[in-house]
Formats: sequence, structure tokens, C-alpha cells
Amino acid sequence: MPRIVVILPVGGAVLPVAALPALRATAQVFADTTIPEKVALAAGAVADSPSGTDWVLLTTDLVQAPAADDVIGAPRGTALLDAAAVMDRLRSPGGCPWDAEQTHASLLPYLVEECYELYQAIEDGDGAAVREELGDVLLQVLFHARVASEAESEGASQRAPASEERTELGSRPSDTEAESEGASQRAPASASFDIDDVAADLVTKLVGRHPHVFAGSDVRARERIDTAERQEHRWEELKRAEKQRDSSVDGVPLGQPAVALAAKLISRTARAGLPADLLPDGSGLGERLFADAARAKLAGDDPEAALRTAARGFADDVRAAERSARDAGLDPHALDADAWRTHWPAG
Repeated sequence: MPRIVVILPVGGAVLPVAALPALRATAQVFADTTIPEKVALAAGAVADSPSGTDWVLLTTDLVQAPAADDVIGAPRGTALLDAAAVMDRLRSPGGCPWDAEQTHASLLPYLVEECYELYQAIEDGDGAAVREELGDVLLQVLFHARVASEAESEGASQRAPASEERTELGSRPSDTEAESEGASQRAPASASFDIDDVAADLVTKLVGRHPHVFAGSDVRARERIDTAERQEHRWEELKRAEKQRDSSVDGVPLGQPAVALAAKLISRTARAGLPADLLPDGSGLGERLFADAARAKLAGDDPEAALRTAARGFADDVRAAERSARDAGLDPHALDADAWRTHWPAG
């Protein structure tokens, strides 16, 4: 019987099915310190270093494992379990106060932002950025799934009806389709990675940016983060140190919708201490729109969401007027100004 190392995903709670024949055939099963005690007991493993020429070692760290005749790795996709476990920890009692406060609605701006950051990374052909941004989009998936699971457990679904705000990323104006196609053709091939890489990177990022949650049993090593505001401030500090950016506006995806872009720039510069009188304040249309977005953002509102709500409300009114005209026997595609006013919904 050969010496076999079995790699479990981080956390060590999932045993690869491919390892079962080896576990049944060997007389000695060992587990190193990376494997939880309950998992080792369930597998009949001894918490010790392997010896002899016939053994199976359970570990989550191949680098620290001894030489072996065969290695059985965890199946692809198991790192997603780690990412889901981190999200569960963040949303559970004793986790992160900011994460615990979030709802489907409050997360919408981040969903839009992260999708456009991924969009821009793909356009730029930056493989490393694509890998990271896929992880950030995955975070949004995990976040919304967790929020939804909590709502279902309480018997109150939070799924948004079709009439509520949605972000459509699949379509672009026809005059930019050729540009988009050209960008995709210019993008160079990137280094290969899979879902485990994306999920594992996300786990590392979340653990690193929540030292108050994942400091382990040493209470003295934990930071005191007891409010959502303090966590948001600490997140930005850790992010700046990690990214080592030269400017407060570095990393803002410039391809996102203009109002959302203006709001993000205002948020970043306000956090950097930029006085409000230095914001664009000219007489041109762009400056006036930027000033309106600035006033809304600095007042704590979301100008992108507000404008989208107004735009969708306008679209609903247009449809209502066309239905009313159709019911009156008119062709909704041939209405004059008086007909529009007559059938326009009140209020």
C-alpha cells in the first residue's frame, strides 16, 4: 500500500470521494493540525505525523505534507464552500456589524460597481484583475444568497418583483458595439485559473480585511470593531494599504454609468478630505449634473438609484398612457401631444 496524501479544502470539513478507497484499504490514517478534530475522528485518523510506508495523511496544506507516492486533491469547486462559510460567519452573531446590517436593497450599489469593475478588467485584458473582480462579484452572489436564505428561514421572501430596480449589463448602445467587439479582440490571453482560485482569493481577502472577526482565540489580537461605520472605515484603510494606490480615485471603474461614477468619485474624494467647493461647479450641463449628484451623495442619498427610480417611473407612466389610449381605440404609436396629455396617468 503506498503513502497517500489527501488534500481537503481549507477548513477541512469536506473529504474527497476519491479518497474513500484509500482510507478503507490502509491500516494507518493520520491527520495533521490543519484538520479539525471532529473530522479526524470521523475518518478514524490519528493526530500525528505519518510513519512507515503504508499510510494516508489528511491535510489542507500540501506544501507542509511529507513526500508521498500519491496525492488526492479536493474536487474542483470545493473552495466555494469556504467562501460560503466565511459569509455565514460574517452574517452570524459575533460576526461583522456592517455585513449583518446589509439587505438586498442596500447592496445594490456595490453590485453595480463590482460588475462594472469586472467589465472594465475584461475590456482591459487584465487577467489578474479579472480574477480578483470575479471574486468580488462572487461576494455579491454569496451576500445576496445569504440574505435570501435568512428571509426564507423567517418566512418572508425578499425577492424583488419584476417591477423593481434592475441593472442591465448585457446591452450597450449600438454605436459602441463595434468598439466593444474590438476591445474583446484586443484582449490578450490571460493566465488560467478556475473557480477554486477565485473563491480562495476571496476567502483570503475577506479574512484579511476582517481581523476583528478572524483573529482566532487570542482576544488581545482582535481589533475592536463594534459598529458598521468603524468597519467601513477600517475596510478602506486595509484596502489602501493592500492596494498601495497613488490616488484616492485609483480603482474607480470609469466605465460605470455616469451618475454612479460621479457618486463614487464624490465618495472617494470626500473620504480623502477634499473640500466641497473644489467639486465641478460650472455652467455647462455636465457640471450642473455633477453638482446635483454631489449634493445628493453628500446628503447621504444614492443619486444613481434615485435617477433610475425616476426613469423607471417615467417608463411605467409611458406604458400606462399607451394602454389607456389603446383601450380608447387609439393607435398608441400615433398619439399627438393632446392625446398624450389626455391619457397620461394622474399624480
